[in-house]
Amino acid sequence: MPASPTPILTAEQLATGLPYPAYRQHVAEVMATPQPDEQLAKMLPHYQTAVAQMDRVAPTITLLPELRAALGQLSGRYLWAIITEGWCGDASHTVPVIEAVAQASGGHLETRHFLRDSHPDLIDRYLTNGGRAIPIAVVLHADTLTEAGVWGPRPAPLQAIHQEMKAREVPFKEVIVTVNNWYDQDATGTTQHELLALVQGLK
Repeated sequence: MPASPTPILTAEQLATGLPYPAYRQHVAEVMATPQPDEQLAKMLPHYQTAVAQMDRVAPTITLLPELRAALGQLSGRYLWAIITEGWCGDASHTVPVIEAVAQASGGHLETRHFLRDSHPDLIDRYLTNGGRAIPIAVVLHADTLTEAGVWGPRPAPLQAIHQEMKAREVPFKEVIVTVNNWYDQDATGTTQHELLALVQGLK
């Protein structure tokens, strides 16, 4: 898909994006809701699992030397718009990696997190096989908010596995186990290599 020549976000939409600490705080507040409605009560276990996973992954991330080198060569400034939700299993494995990359960029990459269910117009620009799969990480030129690159919703080899399981109508619980095992065995390696290619493609 060619990059859009028009801004992906308006200034008003940009203002709703959450820096990573604010995103984590939002998720914590959702989980602490005193009287969750039926839908939230159903989703709370997924939030809890995802937060535990993010907390487990984040301290283990060691960026590849070649990724650090590519970040060191960036000259432009970019906004990394991450479409996500606190309950998302894939996001729990990859959003901490994206944040680690941004933190190592010397200020050239700045993240903002946009809740998928609050931004249907944004996620509908980046459907995966017609679905609103997340996370989607869109790199925007900071000055124009035009698209410079896109990654997501999961590493390409895992996406192929996921699609194959979906075609076979594998039960959702089995899919989750397979996906989590893949991420654990990969130890962020494939995600980092794909983000390396994304960073190298920035102008």
